Amino acid sequence: MIARTGTVEADVKPLAAVALVLLGVALAGCGGTKTATVTQTITKTVTKPAPTTSTPTSTAAAAACSGADLHGSFADVPGSAGAGQISYKLTLTNASSAACFVSGIPDLLLLDAQGGGLPTNVSPAQPGQGTAAKIMLQPGASAAAEARFSPDVPGPGEQQTSACEPTAHDLKVTIGGGSVTVPVTPPTPVCEHGSLNMSLLSAA
Repeated sequence: MIARTGTVEADVKPLAAVALVLLGVALAGCGGTKTATVTQTITKTVTKPAPTTSTPTSTAAAAACSGADLHGSFADVPGSAGAGQISYKLTLTNASSAACFVSGIPDLLLLDAQGGGLPTNVSPAQPGQGTAAKIMLQPGASAAAEARFSPDVPGPGEQQTSACEPTAHDLKVTIGGGSVTVPVTPPTPVCEHGSLNMSLLSAA
């Protein structure tokens, strides 16, 4: 009896396994095939840099002043007379609406009452003093230079008994490709053939 029972148990286990397999196939056939749709949501965060506000700056340097941008005067310096000489100050003012610069000693020409040119010889008051600086003139700002000359001591070849040279009433200043004519106050002869010893322009 014990041997037979062992044989029966050995036969039943494979049959049970086959039955389970067949049951699984049957259930699968009855249920059909199911399709599951999975929706996946992907969130992407994009960080944009904040807009920058830039203030435009001008990198272009101010242009040289032209005579057309300027007005001025050429007037005696009170108390400057001595040793047969006198000083007159040349003042140039920026009459334009934009900044510009002047530098060094402009070209000068003395004029008579009718606007005719007179002998004019300009030399630096301090020869070889180095490169002149740029004097920046905002609208309304001025630069000045002084001229030292003799109004009444004649030089070689000039008249000795009357005025050494005709009286200068105006001074033509040529600078930056243009010119401006300024009054000479008071009008004066400039001896030694119009010799003017000029300082460099500086801020007034």
